[in-house]
Amino acid sequence: MLGLAVFAAVKLDRRLLDPEGSFLGPSYIRLPLLLVGALLLDLLPLTLWRARGRPNRVLPIAKHRLKTHWTKERATLVGIGVISFYLTYVSYRNLKSFLPFVRSAPDATADKPRALSYDRELHLLDKVIFFGHDPSEVLHGIFGTTFTAEILSPIYLMFLPLVPLGVTAWLVWSRNMSFGYWFVTAQCLAWSLGTLSYYLLPTLGPGIAYASLYYGVDGLTHTGTTDLMNSIVRARGNVLYGGATGSVNSIAGFASLHCAITLLFALMVQYTLRSKILKWVFWVNFGLTVIATLYFGWHYVADDLAGIAIAIVSFYVGGVASGQKFDRHGHSHPTTTTSKVPVDVD
Repeated sequence: MLGLAVFAAVKLDRRLLDPEGSFLGPSYIRLPLLLVGALLLDLLPLTLWRARGRPNRVLPIAKHRLKTHWTKERATLVGIGVISFYLTYVSYRNLKSFLPFVRSAPDATADKPRALSYDRELHLLDKVIFFGHDPSEVLHGIFGTTFTAEILSPIYLMFLPLVPLGVTAWLVWSRNMSFGYWFVTAQCLAWSLGTLSYYLLPTLGPGIAYASLYYGVDGLTHTGTTDLMNSIVRARGNVLYGGATGSVNSIAGFASLHCAITLLFALMVQYTLRSKILKWVFWVNFGLTVIATLYFGWHYVADDLAGIAIAIVSFYVGGVASGQKFDRHGHSHPTTTTSKVPVDVD
């Protein structure tokens, strides 16, 4: 992914940007901070809890945790996992931003850039799926345009912090080391396959291509999701038509990575955690996210189906790559937990 991003930047004569560059400074500062932050996130709460307000117990508890949990293998997993995911994600954001310049419309010129778009085709497919009705008409008629919007908006926006928190959780606290490798490998695959789908079938999304159906008169009430959509539309305009070189374009389709990543979370929770409550929470989150992508006009039905396919492929390939064995019933049996492999554990 990084090689592709660098190649595209050179060919297009555009800067390779760090999309989150304003947060904690440049990468050479942020990456060490993220690694140290993962360590402190594990050590501080645990140490303070077990110390029970007794300062003389803090240092021995911290040393014991470092010795028993932060082994060489754990540190290697966290280091490789954070760096690999971060580079994949930064490359994804840049390749996504380059899309309108790589796949331009036939009538596009240097003075008037215009991205290739298959929104009309996917919009017509949606109407076929909904028996001649537009999905916005059906979903807004069923769920309304006010109360449901207020409920679904934070669920959709929760995706943004969920991804880095999830990566950190599986790398730092996975009870089986191979689960951490499984999670981060599947994540990198999903973001990479999502990028590929953007280039195969570029779209804007129904909420942007057909904005009046979602945000016109009697449309959806104003929420945080509305602000997000407006901000990325402005950013896209600045990049394509305003000559902005210091910001990225964040509009690209077709596969829904919201669906892909939330399904990937649900599958990983189902296969690697024991808590039934967490399993219910993540499966419900996935279901509501699917509804939200269509309800707010972020994606077409085909986009969500493609995202689901990406999640399943990434989950399985990431599992096989990290040493998981799947039986006929779909259960996984990890065969790697430390450097001593194989181990026979369920």
